[in-house]
Amino acid sequence: MKNNYAKKLLFLAVLVFANVVYSQSKLMDSNYASVIQNYLNQNKDKFGLTVSDISDLSVENEYLSKNTKITHVYVNQRYQGVAILNAVSSVAIKGNVVFYYANNFIGNINDKVNTVSPQLTAEQAIQNAATSLNLGSVQNLDLVKNVNNNNYVFSNGNISQTNIPVRLVYFQNETGNLILSWDLSIHTLDGANWYSVRVDAISGEILNQNDWILACNFGDNQHENHNHLVNASNQKSSDFQLFKDASYLADGSQYNVFALPVESPNHGSRTLLSEPADLNASPFGWHDTNGVTGAEFTNTRGNNVWAMEDRNGNDGFGYSPNGSTSLNFDFPLNLNQQPELYQDASITNLFYVNNVMHDIWYQYGFDEVSGNFQANNYGNGGVGNDYVRADGQDGNGIGGSINNAFFGTPPDGSNPTMRMFLWSAPAGVQDLVTVNNSSALGTYAAVNPATTAPNNLPGIGTTPVTADLQLVNDNSANPSEGCSAIASVAGKIAVIRRGTCPFVDKIQNAQNAGAVAVIVVNHNNPTNDPAYVPYVNMAGETNPPLNIPSVFMNFADGELLIAAMQNETVNVTLQGPSPFMLDGSLDNMIVAHEYGHGISNRLTGGPSQAGCLTNQTQMGEGWSDWFALMITLQDTEDYAAGRGMVTYASGQGVNGIGIRNAKYATDFSVNGFTYADTNNAAQVSQPHGIGFIWATMLYDLTEAYVAKYGFDADIYNGTGGNNKVMQLVLDGLKLQPCGPDFIEARDALLAADMATTGGEDQCMIWEVFANRGLGINASGGSKFSRTDQVEDFTMPLETDPSLQNCTSLSVDEFRQSDYRVYPNPTNNNLFIKTNKSFGQVTMTITDMNGRQVYNKQVDLFGTVEINMNTLQSGIYILNMKGLNIDANHKIIKN
Repeated sequence: MKNNYAKKLLFLAVLVFANVVYSQSKLMDSNYASVIQNYLNQNKDKFGLTVSDISDLSVENEYLSKNTKITHVYVNQRYQGVAILNAVSSVAIKGNVVFYYANNFIGNINDKVNTVSPQLTAEQAIQNAATSLNLGSVQNLDLVKNVNNNNYVFSNGNISQTNIPVRLVYFQNETGNLILSWDLSIHTLDGANWYSVRVDAISGEILNQNDWILACNFGDNQHENHNHLVNASNQKSSDFQLFKDASYLADGSQYNVFALPVESPNHGSRTLLSEPADLNASPFGWHDTNGVTGAEFTNTRGNNVWAMEDRNGNDGFGYSPNGSTSLNFDFPLNLNQQPELYQDASITNLFYVNNVMHDIWYQYGFDEVSGNFQANNYGNGGVGNDYVRADGQDGNGIGGSINNAFFGTPPDGSNPTMRMFLWSAPAGVQDLVTVNNSSALGTYAAVNPATTAPNNLPGIGTTPVTADLQLVNDNSANPSEGCSAIASVAGKIAVIRRGTCPFVDKIQNAQNAGAVAVIVVNHNNPTNDPAYVPYVNMAGETNPPLNIPSVFMNFADGELLIAAMQNETVNVTLQGPSPFMLDGSLDNMIVAHEYGHGISNRLTGGPSQAGCLTNQTQMGEGWSDWFALMITLQDTEDYAAGRGMVTYASGQGVNGIGIRNAKYATDFSVNGFTYADTNNAAQVSQPHGIGFIWATMLYDLTEAYVAKYGFDADIYNGTGGNNKVMQLVLDGLKLQPCGPDFIEARDALLAADMATTGGEDQCMIWEVFANRGLGINASGGSKFSRTDQVEDFTMPLETDPSLQNCTSLSVDEFRQSDYRVYPNPTNNNLFIKTNKSFGQVTMTITDMNGRQVYNKQVDLFGTVEINMNTLQSGIYILNMKGLNIDANHKIIKN
């Protein structure tokens, strides 16, 4: 399934100028109907369509995008007046011509339709769905509205929170056939699910179902736990606050929150913000709903979001903090207590992040006509009455009420729902060691020993221990291992290297010598032993029990402290994490991620759709991660080292890997994932892992834009590379078809750049995606499969002459066409063949655990051979770095 981007940028003449209208579920009577129909008639063969396939179309949504000046028209394919589910193509009209067309129509539909007459009624379809989903007995089901032929709205039937819409559609199954079906949605009474269901209109069988409420299951990934606690004191300024429009209608509001770009309590302190609402996006403030001066609500409720608690998990309307008539939401926060005791501060933060997500992304095109979330659209088009319902400290999670977050996105005009949960108290590897002075100043990870069994080693509690470090000396051949009686370390934190004797013996010797605490430092792994682990959980029993705390550090950090101790007095504080659960509403990344689901769902396929991101390789989780990364991005971002996703709520330190397969990083030794990894069902989950790979590419693209255009701290109205890429991604979401794969999403970004800059950044965009395997010859495979994607690292240099001199990401006009790496996969040796001299180059190979297994300097010209016989089977990253080249390649060793 080869995609050629160049063929998609088509410019055709039209006859008349037409104004933009907003149209929902009408026949093909758009002002641009003739333009679109003519385009399809002329290009039907290119897309494998017949005259019949494009003879019955309806416009689901049509709106103007202010930035691109593109009119987005979302056209649904039908058969004899019945819509084909998700057969929605995105048509971009600019300058009265079809600028870009993203096809999602089905070919030869006459041969695929099973019937035109339903045998099952709409009411029977609801009954069948309720039975299949174990929702209980349907009662008092009444017809509320007959929208049009075979399109109804029924009452809730005592199984749904909302009325139940039902319409007749054709559903395409995996064999390609079109099955006449009833399409309906049920929002369960407990709020945990919002089922979208297809019921066979002949047999009554449930053909397909998905859930508009996305359970992100953040806590189910394999990762090390870390923790890093920072005192949540107040600051009185925010970089973002400097850019608020001075003409904003003052309402006196103030909010004590973890203000962006601060990511969480681990990453900074709270800030007392004054009137942070954006004039353009929220012209009457965050507490208005009627468009008249003066707040309608004094609690955490307004036009964009209603934030409340739901600790009993009944999905009702719970408690919201009240700021009084002065709208003062300055509540105390002490994290060393049960979360319910700081719910005012937590829900205020939840209210704040939802509002800034609304205001920020409004600037880039997530506005009323494109389906954003507002109670009152203030006369700006679209469908209102759909503010976000955000529940904090929710008590009704799937699989337990912790370590999770939900977001449900119905079509435009219905309220989305956000549900935030508590997270487990931190455990495992945490930031327990704080160096207060010296060249080693900073925080370091360590393991707190298990303390549950009697007489196990006591770990660090919440009461800090502060003292100078002292390396032990037991006067043996290995004096710093502390296996024998230790010379006095009275009043010191003893530092001991790991050795051959038991941990309890070392700590006992230090305690006998007067130590107030112990840090045990791991040994090195010079032979790259695959069984080596950087941290171990020390345990053991002594009689009498030990009474000083101890922690275990990795080799690199421990030796850094030991080196500093040689010439400096190193003072350290050891302090454990709070034993209390963590609150997801204080992790701005989680809130932003969840809100991001609403953005990608409303923009893909048009705002009246809600199920366009359900194909096997859909990237919804990736866009959501990227939204969270962007609002917390700073000019100090280290793109190579990268950043973990959701480190606070998952109990990790600020440098933790996060909840994904790797950090988001441009360095392949940190994050070496490429497009082909979407096929790896064993190690890359669906949809989170697939989304992670897409977000990795977007993170790389962000770095490229910032490198080219700089960083602008004004996230609302800035002109930096970060602002440009934010605009690009929003525009791309609007251009892509319903059910996009990686290829179609990439092409939509390229088209968005063409629309706004005339193609100024085509080279850069292509290079970023080709570097991760999404080159010109990459294939998305079938949308019914997640294991048939094909990666390719080729730039479109031959098919598009304008790209033949692409050098935006290269070093000194380096291009991949100047060399070849083969064979890949390899059984034995690897060869690099070049057609020009790159001079002295350092060749390194790194395994997927970040360990360097090969390092050699070569004169890269002609053919260079690398012996891989000694390496185990697996995936490696080859880096070639010199004055004229800096390139990474994923290598597979069979």
